[in-house]
Amino acid sequence: MALLGIDLGGSKATFALFDHDGNMRDKETLPLDNRKGTEVGNMITVTAALMLAKSARHDDAVEAVGVSVPGISRRDRGTVWAPNIPGWDDYPLLREIRTITETIPVTIESDRACYISGEIWKGNARSCRDAIYLAVGTGIGAGIIVNGNILHGSHDIAGAIGWMALEPPFRSNYAICGNFEYYASGEGITRQAEEYIRSNSSYKGELLSVPDGKITTRDVFSAWQKGDAAAAEIIRRAVEYWGIASANLVSLFNPEKIIFGGGVFGPATELLPAIRLEAEKWAQPISMRQVSFESSSLAGDAGVYGAAFLAMKNLDEQR
Repeated sequence: MALLGIDLGGSKATFALFDHDGNMRDKETLPLDNRKGTEVGNMITVTAALMLAKSARHDDAVEAVGVSVPGISRRDRGTVWAPNIPGWDDYPLLREIRTITETIPVTIESDRACYISGEIWKGNARSCRDAIYLAVGTGIGAGIIVNGNILHGSHDIAGAIGWMALEPPFRSNYAICGNFEYYASGEGITRQAEEYIRSNSSYKGELLSVPDGKITTRDVFSAWQKGDAAAAEIIRRAVEYWGIASANLVSLFNPEKIIFGGGVFGPATELLPAIRLEAEKWAQPISMRQVSFESSSLAGDAGVYGAAFLAMKNLDEQR
């Protein structure tokens, strides 16, 4: 029997079929292409229906479906909030998916919960009962496993650490995404680069070759590797933020591992030793010596693996 994992990201959706041992049998990734509201819902249900039918044709019917969403899964209502999708403030995703799954159980979780669950199942957090996935992409979030269980919080918002307060005083710019995310997310890194160029008329470095408003995180890392002074300062500050945030997580949760993933890690993976050195300055020292900092082994597939794993886990609990 098969499992269907669906990972809804900021710009694309991934659908994958797995067996119960975590082997991926089929995968399809589709761009969102600026879809909004029910357009995204329709794309999910149509593609999921095709995947269900494909699996059934191979005499391997899907028995559980898991969905990863970039935001909040309100599990008591079956609705989701996804800030990157217009019209998804309280979208009835569970009801929509059930129109094609019928009696097949459906589990919807936040992407951060799915990331750490994927790493627990088939990644670098296998055998861990206390671990954290620090996801740094367009935004920042943390999937947190405590004593083998996902930490949800009272209203399913635990792990929204982009709002972690790391540096006073408060600025109105932090209200939308939080202090940590404002500086150290992928979007934050590119924002800082653009602000640096605008405020330093004497700057003649690598980033000037990128059209205004088109700088990407990879552009900043590429400039840093070439010795660009602006990129070096931006990356130094990001490392400081990642290190301080990691120290706070270590002190709060005493995890066995922190797994670093998302689009920025990626190019930032080589900075893990520097992030650890920064964290060691701030963290509870005994807990800090016990924790391992590692990059994700599943990379962009962590969410879809985690969605399938949580679908299987919930199916087992129902039996």
